[in-house]
Amino acid sequence: MKLNVVFNKEISAYSDVLGSLEGILIKKHIDFQSFDIDNMQEYGDFTFVIGGDGTLLKSARFYAGTPVLGINLGRLGFLAQAGADEIERAVESVLNGQYSTEERIMLEAGNSLALNDFVIKGCKLSRTSKFYLEINNKFVCDYIADGLIISTPTGSTAYGLSAGGPVLYPSLDALVIVPICPHTLNARPLVVPSGEVITVKTTDKLLSVAADGSDTTECVKEISIKKSGKKALLAFINDDSFYSVLRNKLHWGISPDLK
Repeated sequence: MKLNVVFNKEISAYSDVLGSLEGILIKKHIDFQSFDIDNMQEYGDFTFVIGGDGTLLKSARFYAGTPVLGINLGRLGFLAQAGADEIERAVESVLNGQYSTEERIMLEAGNSLALNDFVIKGCKLSRTSKFYLEINNKFVCDYIADGLIISTPTGSTAYGLSAGGPVLYPSLDALVIVPICPHTLNARPLVVPSGEVITVKTTDKLLSVAADGSDTTECVKEISIKKSGKKALLAFINDDSFYSVLRNKLHWGISPDLK
């Protein structure tokens, strides 16, 4: 087995965790290469990612089709499978083949890929905009809102959830369209089959489009988003169900303490 080790040097604790992981791999005579998140290269057939969910998202897009396992150094770590104190257990599980994988659909728009979502806003971010939604070249509706989120099931627990969208089970073959702060009471999230082509237009000057929360946005007159032919492949070493992850990390369905 050849391994990629991806790290995010913007996270202060990365150095110690990277050193621990590399030390374990060297001791076990494992063939690996380490890459900064901004300089990833094709090398191994399995990838360890040291960082938060953003680091994992970027790595999963780059290494589409290759198993990716996260060691969480971020805040929530919703997609990660191990903490900094569980590195040796994670390595043993991977080397012994004691892990499972899940394919996750991704979105594409032009040359951009997203595992979580595309977020569309006006280029003047401080203002609301008017968005026209088309699906398969047929007009659906228009929104006056701060923006629109086009999300995969994986991304339904991210920005889309905060904006009032539904939680989708990760393996569902569907997409979610969520308006951000719409200026009407009848604008609701919409779940559509993943094969639909979603186009967003505006009469304003331009649209700002960001993939997976990227700081890099592009301004366009319209954007068409569809399911990508590439799929992310997430690795899991724990037996936790998706519902237990919702409970443990998002405190979903937990009644308040009335004491």
